[in-house]
Amino acid sequence: MTMHRILTTLGCALTAVLATAWSAAPPTQPDRPATAATTVRTTVSARPAAATTVRTTVPVRVATATATATATATATTTVRTHDGPVRGAAHDGYRTFEGIPYAAPPVGRLRWAPPRRAAPWSGVRDAARPASACPQPAGEVPGGSTDEDCLHLNVTTPDGARPAHPRPVIVWLHGGGFTTGAGSSYDAHRMATRGDVVVVTVNYRLGALGFLAHSGLPGSGTFGLADQQAALRWVRAEIGSFGGDAHNVTLAGESAGGYSVCAQLASPAAAGLFERAIIESGPCTGRPDRPFAPSSIPLSAARAAGADFAAKVGCGSARDVLACLRRVAVPRLLAAQDTDQQPAHTTSLLPGDPAAAIAAGRFHRVPVLIGNNHDEGNGWAAGIVQAGHPVTPDTWPDVVASFFPSPRQAKAIVREYPVHRTDGGPVFGAVIGDADFACPTARTDGLLAAHVPVWRYEFADEHAPPLTSGTPPFPLGAPHASELPYLFDLGGRPRDLTAAQHRLAETMIDYWTRFARTADPNGPTSPRWPRQTVLSLAPDHIVPTRTAQARHHCVFWNALG
Repeated sequence: MTMHRILTTLGCALTAVLATAWSAAPPTQPDRPATAATTVRTTVSARPAAATTVRTTVPVRVATATATATATATATTTVRTHDGPVRGAAHDGYRTFEGIPYAAPPVGRLRWAPPRRAAPWSGVRDAARPASACPQPAGEVPGGSTDEDCLHLNVTTPDGARPAHPRPVIVWLHGGGFTTGAGSSYDAHRMATRGDVVVVTVNYRLGALGFLAHSGLPGSGTFGLADQQAALRWVRAEIGSFGGDAHNVTLAGESAGGYSVCAQLASPAAAGLFERAIIESGPCTGRPDRPFAPSSIPLSAARAAGADFAAKVGCGSARDVLACLRRVAVPRLLAAQDTDQQPAHTTSLLPGDPAAAIAAGRFHRVPVLIGNNHDEGNGWAAGIVQAGHPVTPDTWPDVVASFFPSPRQAKAIVREYPVHRTDGGPVFGAVIGDADFACPTARTDGLLAAHVPVWRYEFADEHAPPLTSGTPPFPLGAPHASELPYLFDLGGRPRDLTAAQHRLAETMIDYWTRFARTADPNGPTSPRWPRQTVLSLAPDHIVPTRTAQARHHCVFWNALG
């Protein structure tokens, strides 16, 4: 195996590894404060509405009050959708509704088909816990998943949100290289309560099940993106019942989720489905030859990859390739798919590469909040070093050449980023971060800002809590995904933040949710964020800076091509 193949495989695998830190508990057992309904069920039988079922030795008047509280909790956590009523869970200051289907299970003939409307149900559907994650290998989801009945979403709403007083809505698309992840990994209650917004987290088809391309498949290469649009249409139709404003929707995501936002900006089919966009570490100008950041590929390349995949699972020479593929068991599909996946462009859903569409001004005109982390590449560099590929002055030229096979480019990078005896890992991380994230984000910022209001940030907490266990070979600083614990409780568990980091988390939530409310992140309680600057976000300073682009060698990368 060549050095390029080894390092690329390691790099892609680390996209999933970065997510494993929030997988301490299965997503079907979130670690949250006890709900009002749960507390009542410890003292009331399975029929809480009937006073005769109370099992307690306290005075009758207390039991009556308990029964009344139970009825109130049931009323406030039961919401009627067009498909049927759902009953969620009440928490301290917020409510959650989890595992709500927004599309039919993509099984049987619906495997590799555009999403269809979910079937209505009778009775009240339990929405007190998440449903299954979409099929994926073990990682963020402990043990992985093989359940194709996964097109569900989760709603977190502050107590004050009611249909008569709707709140702004943030729809969150998870990252994970289009191969791993689940909406239920993101406990959004801090964002919902502090920001007074409704947050929706979404599952969408992943891996080969989400992005397989074949000449006989309508929607080839974009099924996962089509799922996201189906979820957005569900939000338009249903979120008002949960106290959300269906006409004030912000589409947000990180890494592959951030790139998904780019794709939806460029997709004609997403017109009118959201009013603002937040893109975290998923720049719209990603390229397939830069393997760490998400990107899209032409349909022709996706179909070639699909043909290889069909051959791997024994369907390449079948008379009916698609019928054969639909009979293959999910574990076999997962074993045969590539570590990372890419959506296809030159399709009906995505007519062009999002990078080209945005460069040409062909995208939905909505305000954008976009940014990256100061040390995006350090996590991948550390993992590759730990896997037995040290970066030294002697090995550095070969490492660079494995990712940049053009001798001219490789030599230029080695000159621009010299490695000395002890700094090989961080230098490698800087190359990944600059080439794949910081400079593409700066370019995306410039292209978008020619047409719409844009606010850009750089997350720069060099002491951000680690997302993976173990001791890295060098300090990681603020690597890829390290901003997420400031916005969400990953896996339902808050990170151990210092007092200063808690303040930064609150400020970030304030910026994000004010942007969702008014398209301007500024407010009376946070440092001013001027447009046309980069806001550096760190516990000890939140200041606009005009030097971030220079720090990231973007002039060099623009010239390199």
